[in-house]
Formats: sequence, structure tokens, C-alpha cells
Amino acid sequence: MVKITECFLGIAMIATLGACGEQSEASDPQATQARSATETATAAAQTANDPVPAPATTPTVVKEPSPEFASLPAPYVDADYARAKRIWRQCSSCHTLAPDADHLVGPNLYGLFSRQVGASEGFNYSNALLEADFDWTPEKLDEWLTSPRKFLPGNRMSFSGVRKPADRVNVIAYIMATSATTAAE
Repeated sequence: MVKITECFLGIAMIATLGACGEQSEASDPQATQARSATETATAAAQTANDPVPAPATTPTVVKEPSPEFASLPAPYVDADYARAKRIWRQCSSCHTLAPDADHLVGPNLYGLFSRQVGASEGFNYSNALLEADFDWTPEKLDEWLTSPRKFLPGNRMSFSGVRKPADRVNVIAYIMATSATTAAE
């Protein structure tokens, strides 16, 4: 405690001399050296007396699974229902999910994971989709949603894609749960 007080007094004296027009630190190397030593001692004393702060930790947030997705396989079981529903709103301007709903600009997606690409009755598919040869799976839909035009060039879907992988997982889970189909069906 005494050393800290002496240090502060030394700093105050140097500041007072400089303010009164006495020798400045620039013209007096001893004053500069004294000030530097005083500042170093003050910093050391403060560091020695300060408790070491505990490292910052980020609390682990455990998110409860959405009950709407409880029956889905991983990673879809952990999807966020509220977020999925918001993302689906973009899709719903062109697609429906109800069993007997009409097609819109895009086909009805009810039962998507139990059918072959381009096979929903009554929808006028592009040649690219009619000529494609695969069954819809969550993995294929994820690739499609990343960039429909790149996934299957020549298709008519003007949607640019869903950039975030987590958002694709969310909307695929929503389609699976809402259309009563899972990858196992």
C-alpha cells in the first residue's frame, strides 16, 4: 500500500512540475526515467492486488426438441419447429402440403418422400424433372434446396435456394412432419 502511494505521489510531482513550466520530461531524461519506473511499479502493484478474473464461459443452452418432430430421424428430430414454419412460408407461395390440395406454381409436396421425382399426378413438370431418375429423399431434397438450378439444370423452379444448412434441415423436417412422410416410408 505504501509503494502504491509513493508511486502516485511521484507521478503527481512530475505532472505538477511540467504544468508549472519547470523542466519538462522531454528535456530531462531523469524525469522520463522516473515516470516510466513509477508507471511500471503502479501497474505491477495493481496487477498483484487485482484478482485474476475467471475465464469467460458460455453457458450451454440445451434446446428442447420440438414435439412436432419427435418421430423424425436425426438430424430432423432436432429441428426448430417455429423456424421451420417461417421458412416454409417462402415455399408455400408455390407449394402445398395437404393430401388433397391442388398444385400451385409448383407441385403439391404431400407424400414427397415416397415418390419418384416428377411423378406427382396432374402437375406439368419440366423436361429436366421428367427425365431425372431418382426418388426424393431428405438428402436429395437438401441438395435441391441448396440450389435448384445447379442441382438439376433446366428445371423451371425460379427459387434461388436456401443457403443455411440448418434452415434446410428445418424446412425438410417441416415437410416430413406436415406431409406425414418420413425417409423410412
